[in-house]
Amino acid sequence: MRFTASAWTKRINGSALPRILGKGARDVAAVLRADQTEGSAAGRMAVFTFVVRVAGAALAYLSQIVLARLMGAHDYGIYSVAWTLVIVFGVMACGGFSSSANRFIPQYLQKGDLNGLRGFLRTSRQTAFLIGTLAAAAGMGGVYLLRPVIEPFYVLPVSVVLLALPFFAVGLVQDGIARSYDWPSLAMLPTYVWRPLAILFLLVVVAVSGLRTDALTTVLVAVSATLLVALYQYLHLRRKLAPRIPAGPRRTELTFWLAISLPMLLVDGFLQLITSADVIMVSFFRDPGEVAVYFAASKTLALVHFVYFAVRAASAHRFSNFAHNGDRKGLADYVHQATLWTFWPSVAAGAVLLLAAPLLLRLFGSDFTSGYELIAILMIGVLARASVGPADALLTMTGNQTSCAGIYAATFLLNVLFNLALIPQFGLAGAAIATSCAILFEATCLAVTVRRKLNITTFVLPLMFLRKGRPVDQ
Repeated sequence: MRFTASAWTKRINGSALPRILGKGARDVAAVLRADQTEGSAAGRMAVFTFVVRVAGAALAYLSQIVLARLMGAHDYGIYSVAWTLVIVFGVMACGGFSSSANRFIPQYLQKGDLNGLRGFLRTSRQTAFLIGTLAAAAGMGGVYLLRPVIEPFYVLPVSVVLLALPFFAVGLVQDGIARSYDWPSLAMLPTYVWRPLAILFLLVVVAVSGLRTDALTTVLVAVSATLLVALYQYLHLRRKLAPRIPAGPRRTELTFWLAISLPMLLVDGFLQLITSADVIMVSFFRDPGEVAVYFAASKTLALVHFVYFAVRAASAHRFSNFAHNGDRKGLADYVHQATLWTFWPSVAAGAVLLLAAPLLLRLFGSDFTSGYELIAILMIGVLARASVGPADALLTMTGNQTSCAGIYAATFLLNVLFNLALIPQFGLAGAAIATSCAILFEATCLAVTVRRKLNITTFVLPLMFLRKGRPVDQ
C-alpha cells in the first residue's frame, strides 16, 4: 500500500489531532489578546513573566558559566550548595507572606480597607526581615556546632552566605506585593534579571581586579548583590504605592495573617525543598566536582521549569479573586486556561532544550557534559508537574493550603528516602530518578486533591477534550 502526502493529509485531518492541537493553540494564543478580561490580563502577565524569566535564565546561566570557568568545578560545587541553602531558607524566612500577599491584598483592595492594607504591607516586610535575621544567626550557630561533621571547605562559605537571608526574604515578600498589583516588571526583574546581572558584574570586577575568585569570594558577591537589589526593589515599590495608598492609620492583625500565611509557608517551603533537596543530598555523598555537574544540569533544565513558575505567579491572586467572589464556573474555566498555558509551552521548551543541552553543558567545561542524561531524567518530573498546571496555587488560594502542604510534606519525605536509597547505588542518576519519581507522586496527589476538594479537573489530558475547564458535575 502506498502512502502519499495527500493520503497522509487526509488521514490526519480526519483524526482528532488537529482539533486538539488547534484548540490548545487557540487557548495559548488568547493570552496575547488585548481585552480586559481576567483571563487575558493573567495571560499577558504570564507571558511577560515567562519572557522575564527566560531573560533572567540567560543571565543566570551566563553567570553560572562564568562562575564555573573562574572558580573551577570544586569551588563551583561549594558555591552551588551554599546558594541553594540560601534559596531554601530564604523561602521559609519570608513567613509565607510572599504567597499570602496574593490573597490579602486583593481582598483589602476589593473591600476598600486601606487601614488593613497599610498594616499588611509594612508588617509583612518587617516580619520577613526579622525572621531572616534570626534564621541567619541560627544557621551560623548551627554550622559552628556541626563543624566536626561538615567538610571543612563548606564551613566558611556557608556561614557567610547566610548573611543574605534577611534581604532575600524581604525581596520575596516584595515580589508577592508587586504581583498582587499586576506589576510584573517590579515583581520579576529584580529577582530574575537585576540580581544575576549584579552578581555577574561584581564578579567580573573582582576578577579584573586580580582578586581570587573562589567560593568564599563568590558568596560575598552574592550577598552584596542580594542586598542592593532588595533595596532597589523596596524604593521603587514604595514610589509606586505612594499615590495609590495615602498616608493614614495602619491596622495590624499579625496573628490572623500568620494563621493564613504559615500553611502557605509550608507549601512554598516544601516546594522549594523538593526542588533543592537533590542538590543538597548529592553533596552528602559526592565530592563538590560532581555536585557542580548536577547543579549545572538542574540549572540548564530550569528554563523549562520557568513556564510553570511564570503561570503560577500570574495566576495565584486571580484564583483568590474567583474564590472570594464565589465564581466557581469562572474559576474552573480559568484553571483550564492556566493548565494549558503551563503544559504546552513546557513541552515545546523541553523538546528544544533536549536538542541544545549538549552544547549548553559544554559551555561550563569539558567535565560537565555528563550531565545530559540527568537533564533527560529530570525532564520527566518537570513535565509531570506541568501536566496539572498551578494546582498547588489553586489549593492555596481557595483555602486548602493545609492539604497542599501535606502533599508537599509527603513528597519531600519520599524524595529524601528515594535519594538516600538511589544515590549510593546510581550516583547522580539516582538523584535525578528520585526527584522525578517524587514529582510524579506530587502531581498525582495534587490533581486528585483538587478534584476531590473543588470538583475541578486539572490534569491536562481530560482538559484537552473539554470545551471549558468547568467542574465535571456541570
